[in-house]
Amino acid sequence: MGLRVGSYNLLHGMRVLGGAVEADQDALADSVRQLDCDVLGLQEVDAAQPRSGLVDQTAVAASALGASNWRFVPTVVGTPGPGADFRASTHSDVQAAWRGEFPEPVYGVGLVSRIPVLRWEYLLMDAARMTMPLLVPGNPRPQVLRVPDEPRAAVAAVLDLPTPVTVATAHLSFVPLFNIGQLRKVKAWLAELPRPLILMGDFNMPSRIPARVTGWAAAELGATYPVFKPRIRFDHILSDGVKPQRPAVHALPVSDHCAVTAYFAL
Repeated sequence: MGLRVGSYNLLHGMRVLGGAVEADQDALADSVRQLDCDVLGLQEVDAAQPRSGLVDQTAVAASALGASNWRFVPTVVGTPGPGADFRASTHSDVQAAWRGEFPEPVYGVGLVSRIPVLRWEYLLMDAARMTMPLLVPGNPRPQVLRVPDEPRAAVAAVLDLPTPVTVATAHLSFVPLFNIGQLRKVKAWLAELPRPLILMGDFNMPSRIPARVTGWAAAELGATYPVFKPRIRFDHILSDGVKPQRPAVHALPVSDHCAVTAYFAL
């Protein structure tokens, strides 16, 4: 059998191509549907946020894919970004999200699977104590603003297949070197989970660095950021125990990142 996986940084569901527009739920669902993935990792995901229409975006993605298995892991409670007002999420916040309860606005990472899941795991990581200048989409044009780093997270699913497969997604810090340390933490956290293993996400590090840090195979993807003129690859698909095939980069209406996909023969 085969497995089609993807990674998509949602930029909290903001439609970017054609002009920045918040809370376009139809564009979000259609963008996810175009990827047609068995398992999709999501980063920069909102739930119960006013800016994105108060929806649970992981659930929106799951519905678009016809998937009945998903988890959202909040990294912050509040709204991140320039002038941010948020706190780091706790394990209690994660458990509430897994029950579908959102008493406050939250933001984080998600994982959606069409395949039944035997086991879910997650990892919370601290933020770097610094700000960085980042290109932030806006209307009528993007702006460069200093943005504080956020806590980060990874979430993993062990798929219920004849040979169990672990699929995980992570969103790592934009602070250079600090994000390499986080990737090493993610690798160590995944060490005891079943192989084959696929790790994908927005690692905020370019080119072949993630494969060198982990020692895992990498899908040969092109540039993924920014979506309107991709120059650098921040979004990656890595694997241990199985080789990626048919890598592809997708410029979709929602987000300032392109989505990425790959196929795995199991």
